[in-house]
Amino acid sequence: MNSLLDEMSEVSVETGESCSLENYLALPDHSMDGRIAAARERLASTTVLLGHHYQRDEVIRFADYTGDSYKLSRIAAETDAKYIVFCGVHFMAESADVLGREEQQVILPDLNAGCSMADMAEISQVEACWEMLERMGLTDGLIPLTYINSTAAIKAFCGERGGLVCTSSSARAAMEWAFGRGKRILFLPDQHLGRNTGYAMGIPLDEMVVWDPWALQGGQTRDRFEAARVILWKGHCAVHQRFLPSHVDQVRARYPGIQVIVHPECRWEVCQKADALGSTERLIAIVEQAPAGSTFAIGTEIHLVNRLARRFAREGKRIITLDDTGCLCTTMYRISPQHLAWALENLVEGRVVNRIQVRRNVKHWARVALDRMLELA
Repeated sequence: MNSLLDEMSEVSVETGESCSLENYLALPDHSMDGRIAAARERLASTTVLLGHHYQRDEVIRFADYTGDSYKLSRIAAETDAKYIVFCGVHFMAESADVLGREEQQVILPDLNAGCSMADMAEISQVEACWEMLERMGLTDGLIPLTYINSTAAIKAFCGERGGLVCTSSSARAAMEWAFGRGKRILFLPDQHLGRNTGYAMGIPLDEMVVWDPWALQGGQTRDRFEAARVILWKGHCAVHQRFLPSHVDQVRARYPGIQVIVHPECRWEVCQKADALGSTERLIAIVEQAPAGSTFAIGTEIHLVNRLARRFAREGKRIITLDDTGCLCTTMYRISPQHLAWALENLVEGRVVNRIQVRRNVKHWARVALDRMLELA
């Protein structure tokens, strides 16, 4: 099969004629607060500002809605606003454009806000994987699933081949859905989420195998792939990959009785040692529902952990990060108050900057895969 599209052309980016971003970047963070608030007031209901949980406090405080990738995708699909300013990363803005109406425009304040995990599965690599599995005679009954942390092209690939998109909270339901339609799953691009989910469903580790896109024939024999129920793409989250089993042991020794809760993007060995695992929204809910005086070590991005620690301190709940060196999502951090002010003030002047627009031939099948995700939930 020929490439679904050239990797560089899956998304159109419109920068527009704009006020110089450099003039904003030279100013301190706090000087942007009043300007952002004033622009938000002038734009009123024409604009909705979405903020992912991993954003820095200086940015997320201005969001109309905060949440994880799934929650923000639903909001993007339902909002009536003409402009969606997405304080997240590139794949999230793509999903908002796919789910939004034709007249809506999605803006990403900094185009350099990407996702290392999404970058680990390029469309040409995934197509080459599928073709190799096809030559092995293994694509009959193979259902491709992709984590929402993936490019629009990968989502379209899955949609066109009978698969769907999932989130960390819907991964199990997505796998059950897929096994109801086939006998084997290709899970993209996060091996840890796929492995943790499959294992929780009772799939033994030896029935899950990793496809390495940089190795000959994925790094495994045909017999190994044929015996597998889940083929895991060799990808991971740079933040959650940093948490180690030794971190769990250390916090338990230091704080007897502490509850360790982690994101399922963490390594299998870490998740096995944890008391609970769940999506970002689930981790928040666990802390919310815990009795006063509870103590947690959380294995996820540091901005969210610090925000929860401040929020629940008044209830006597102590919250620390699982790794005290701190795990920062550097690409999320790229969106600064200066970038946000720049994007909003250009909108006030009638200029759209950094518009993210998925190509029409990709948008159709990506929409199919995302709609299946929303229907499944």
